[in-house]
Amino acid sequence: MYNNETMSTMKTAQNPIPNKTKKTIKLGRTSLFIIIILIVGGMYGTVHYHNKYKSLTVDPNIEAQKMTDQLVLSLGKLMELPKDEVPTVATISDKEKLSGQSFFTNAENGDILFAYTNAMKAILYRPSTNKIINVAPISINQPQSLNTGTKQGIQTSISTPTSTSSRSTIER
Repeated sequence: MYNNETMSTMKTAQNPIPNKTKKTIKLGRTSLFIIIILIVGGMYGTVHYHNKYKSLTVDPNIEAQKMTDQLVLSLGKLMELPKDEVPTVATISDKEKLSGQSFFTNAENGDILFAYTNAMKAILYRPSTNKIINVAPISINQPQSLNTGTKQGIQTSISTPTSTSSRSTIER
């Protein structure tokens, strides 16, 4: 009935787009889809990091406070902490400078020192292992001034056993 020539003509008539053109169209659609995904992902990343940068420039202390709160929560799981005060927090960046002080003999870079001045406690905490390294009482020396009715500067020294004291002036 039909010969080969008529069959090929019929196939061409039913499918006017050659296979090569179909592959090109599919490849174009796939490429367009990938490009759209990359653009949306890039826009999301840009907006996210811009907002994070903006929040840091508005008040950089907010991020520091969040980090301090997380550290206090971690330490609070290991021991009972004073609830009525916020500690002074310091990170050890150079353990060699503290080598002569017995409180810091087992200290490593990255350890956190919590100083609770009202509770008179110093706590050395290592976040990498989630362990308390050392706890010691601290003493605060506050010299009394002769003039009690006027403004006065009080020097406060905080010292751990056999450590040098750090001094700061507090204005009343």
